[in-house]
Amino acid sequence: MTRNHIQLASLDRRRFLRGSAVALALPWFESVASAAPRLGAGSPSSTDKPAKRKRFATVYFPDGVPMPLAEDPAYGDWSWFPHGGRKDFKLTKCLTPLESLRQEMTIVSGMSHPTVRAVHGHSNADQFLTGGLTGGTGEYQNSISLDQSFAAAVGDQTRHSSLVMSTDGGTGTPRGAHTLSFDRNGRAIPAQHRPKKIFDSLFVTSSRQAAGRLAISQSALDELLDDAKSLRRTLPAGDQEALDEYLDAVRETELKVEKAKRWRDIPLPTVKADHMRLDATPDDPQNYLEAMFELIYLAFRTDSTRTATYQIGRENGIGHSDHLARSIGFPLAHELSHETKNPGGWKNFGLYSAFLAEHFGRLVTRLKETPEPGGEGNMLDHTLLLFGSASSAFHLSRNYPLVLAGGKSMGFQHGQYLNFAGGDMFGGPWSGGKEPWQQEFTEEDRPLGELYLTLLHRLGVDAKSFAGCTQGVAEI
Repeated sequence: MTRNHIQLASLDRRRFLRGSAVALALPWFESVASAAPRLGAGSPSSTDKPAKRKRFATVYFPDGVPMPLAEDPAYGDWSWFPHGGRKDFKLTKCLTPLESLRQEMTIVSGMSHPTVRAVHGHSNADQFLTGGLTGGTGEYQNSISLDQSFAAAVGDQTRHSSLVMSTDGGTGTPRGAHTLSFDRNGRAIPAQHRPKKIFDSLFVTSSRQAAGRLAISQSALDELLDDAKSLRRTLPAGDQEALDEYLDAVRETELKVEKAKRWRDIPLPTVKADHMRLDATPDDPQNYLEAMFELIYLAFRTDSTRTATYQIGRENGIGHSDHLARSIGFPLAHELSHETKNPGGWKNFGLYSAFLAEHFGRLVTRLKETPEPGGEGNMLDHTLLLFGSASSAFHLSRNYPLVLAGGKSMGFQHGQYLNFAGGDMFGGPWSGGKEPWQQEFTEEDRPLGELYLTLLHRLGVDAKSFAGCTQGVAEI
């Protein structure tokens, strides 16, 4: 046995297990890690004025979108991107559920993250909100996600720093994420996927109960950290990194305990859930998606959080999320992107795209129809929504299909189609041979980090850069 193994064994194992238990027993607080630097601020929302609230949500769908070529008869109806110019664009049937909201949204083409343009589209959800160096194979390195950058600035003002959801739940695997959210160290934040459990965490489980379950002896924690500090000096670099990750979790847990104590005497909001099927699963797609989107709305309306992510599905057809297409008569969602060469294939894929757009549009409409609590205008004016995917054509990691909605109080100018791709809209079905992501391109997309940096600035975050980008997008 090596000297390091002896010293590891000499630590009081009960302390580590106790710390680990606390760190793992946080299903409703997992997403507050990025707010840690600001948790020492004053009482919850003590200085926050409702009229100045800003909210942000991202909804992600996998597997790209229909992109028939211009000479294809399906191009007019079933090409996801609009036809026409910046202001006189025409939505195709893929996005017609959003027609009544065209003055509340901006559609964007021709943007992607440079770090992953040459990788297979199935690897892309991990970096959609980060632009990290996740790659297609080999070493995997991610970074903080856009939502958590915002949560770091405002998460201490609400009971929950952020709401992280997905249809499949958990974290998934590297390059097969079940979550869009990553903390400041690039670690995946587990997503919640059961509507009833999410509802209870927001409106049933009190912070007093949570604080009781999270209770930890400060003296035991201090001793654990002292032991670890002494141990760290004797460990090789690899073991130091592993220990540091563990200690990060311990420190974050301590901060979560403190936050729970701050909120324990503040009553939970009263919310009616009679209209929701909280027991729905992805095998009941319509009710399940309605519940998940409604939870975002309720979390925002009650100011339980100001940032949320929802990953509708995992890439490559693995997981329960692939069942969502059953709502419109197809057995599996992912296979629709593979079958566009078949008769009616583009239409089938487009119908599923329209189905997802319909649910997103319902959230936009709910926010638009709700007056801003204590402020001016409606909730949509003070809420920025991002809807999109990290693939466009078949497995192509370029030209992300993106929709921005809301945020007019933040200066967003909508009713436009920003086509940064110009006429270079790669598409068509895949019939074997090289896939689109393996092709060579003479034109490059605009870095998506430029858009994300602009979003952070409009949300009030004083960020100098994001995903390597230091300039924004003036067109929005």
